[in-house]
Amino acid sequence: MKPLLSFVLLFTVLATAHAEVELAPIFRDHAVLQRDKPLPVWGTAAPGEDITVTFKGASAKTKADQQGRWKVELAPLPASKEPADLVVTGKNVFTVKDVLVGEVWFCSGQSNMAFHVAKTENAGEEIRTANFPLIRAYSVPRKVSETPVAESAGEWRSASPDTVNTFSAVAFYFGRDLYRRLDVPIGLITSSWGGTFIESWMSPESLASIPLGKTVAERWKEALANYPELKAKYDVELVQWEAAEAAAKKSGKKFTKRQPWKPSARGSEDTPSGLYHAMVHPFLPYAIRGVLWYQGESNVSRAGEYAELMTAWIKGWRSAFAQGDIPFYWVQLPKYGFAQKNDWARLREAQSKVLSLPATGQVVTVDLPLDDPKNKHPMDKQTVCKRLALLAAAQLYGAKEEFSGPRFEKMERKGEALRISFQHAEGLTARMTPLTGFEIAGADQKFHVADARVEGSQVVVSSPSVPAPVAVRYAYNNYPEIGLFNGAGLPAEPFRTDDWSLENPQ
Repeated sequence: MKPLLSFVLLFTVLATAHAEVELAPIFRDHAVLQRDKPLPVWGTAAPGEDITVTFKGASAKTKADQQGRWKVELAPLPASKEPADLVVTGKNVFTVKDVLVGEVWFCSGQSNMAFHVAKTENAGEEIRTANFPLIRAYSVPRKVSETPVAESAGEWRSASPDTVNTFSAVAFYFGRDLYRRLDVPIGLITSSWGGTFIESWMSPESLASIPLGKTVAERWKEALANYPELKAKYDVELVQWEAAEAAAKKSGKKFTKRQPWKPSARGSEDTPSGLYHAMVHPFLPYAIRGVLWYQGESNVSRAGEYAELMTAWIKGWRSAFAQGDIPFYWVQLPKYGFAQKNDWARLREAQSKVLSLPATGQVVTVDLPLDDPKNKHPMDKQTVCKRLALLAAAQLYGAKEEFSGPRFEKMERKGEALRISFQHAEGLTARMTPLTGFEIAGADQKFHVADARVEGSQVVVSSPSVPAPVAVRYAYNNYPEIGLFNGAGLPAEPFRTDDWSLENPQ
C-alpha cells in the first residue's frame, strides 16, 4: 500500500501544482515591460479557470483553454520609474514584484554578443561604477531543442557592481547609453551562444520560405550521417591538441594552436532552428522595442548565402513577435585574419545588403583595433555600443544626429581617375596619410592599390598601373587598414562597385 499511497500523493501534488495560476518565466520580479505598446501577458492554469491580470490600475480577464494555457493583452502604458506589482488572480494569486515600464531590447547572436563586461576594456572601472538599478537584464539559459519550447527559466537582474560583470557587454553598454539618452528604464533580454550559425536561430518557417532552406536541411542530414567518422577523428585530434597545450604550458611557451572543431551532432547548437526553438520561442510574443544582433563569424565560409539567410531570419522573427516591423540593428563584423583573404569582407558585404529591409541599421567596426589579427573579439565594446545607441537614437527616438559613417553612393570616371561620392559624407576626412584602403581595377579585373585623396565630400582614386579604371573597392579584405571618416567620427562602410567572381581572392 505504501508505494500506491506515495504515487497517489505525488499525483495529487503535481495536479495541484498544475492547477495553480502561473506566469511565463519572463514575467518575474524586477522585469521591465515595453512602454507605449500593447502588453501580452501569458501563463498556465487549470483548464477553464478564470484569470484576471492587473498592473498599474489596468486589468484584463480571460479563461484558460483546455490545455491550461491563457493569454491577455494589457493596454499600452507610458514609461515609469515607479515599480509596481503585476498580479494574476485565479484560484490562487501570483504576484510579480518591482516591475518597471520602459524600453526592452532582445539581444542575440554568438560570442561577440555573449562577451562579458568583465572582459572589456577598462572593465574594473566599468564594473565599479555600474550603479544602474533601472537597467535590468534577463539572461536566457543555453539550450537546444528540435521542437518549440514553451518556457525558458531565467531571472531579471539590475545592473550593479555585484552583477554586471557577467552581463553581455554589448547589451549592457548599449542599454547604458540608451538610459543616459532617454532617462527611462531599460530591459535587456540576452539570448546568445558562441560559435553558432544563423540557421540555428531561424524559425523552421523562415528556412522553408527560401530556396536555401533545402540546402540547409540537406547539409544537416549529411553532417549527422558523417558524425561517427568525424567524431572519431576529432577525439584523436583533441587528445593531441591537449598534449601539445600541456607541453607548451610546462615549457613556458606561448600556445596559439586552435582547439579542434567539434563536429555537429544531433542535439548540438548547430541544429537548424534548434536555438530558435529553445532560446527565442519561449519569449514570444513578449513586447519589445527592437532586436540587437551580433553574429556572422560562423557563417563566413559560406558568406554567399548570408544575405538570403539573414533577410529570411529578420522576416521570420518579425512574424513571430507579431509587432510589425520592429527595428533590427546589427554589428558588422570587425577586422580579422589576413589582408590577402576576403571571406570576412564578403560576409560584411552580405550584411550591408540586408539594409534594404525597412527599419534596419548597421554599425561599422573595421576601424576598431585588435591586439591580435586572429582575435575575433574586439575588447572595445563601448565604442560599438555608442554607435548602436546613436543609430537607435537617430532612427527610432528622434535624435537629430549623424548616425552613419560614409556609405558609397556613386562612382564617376574622370580620365584616369575615379571620383567616388558618398551618403553621410559631411565633414569627410582622411585620418591617415596617405589614405589607405582603396583599390581600383581595369577591365582585366586585376586590382591595384590606389592613390586616394579627399576632395570635399568625394574621394578621388587613381593608380599609374590602371590607366582606364572601371571598378573600385574600399576596405574589401579581412583585415583592412582604413582612414576614411565623416565629421561625426564614424568610419566609412566597406564596399565594392564590381560584381566579379571572388573565387580567387585578390
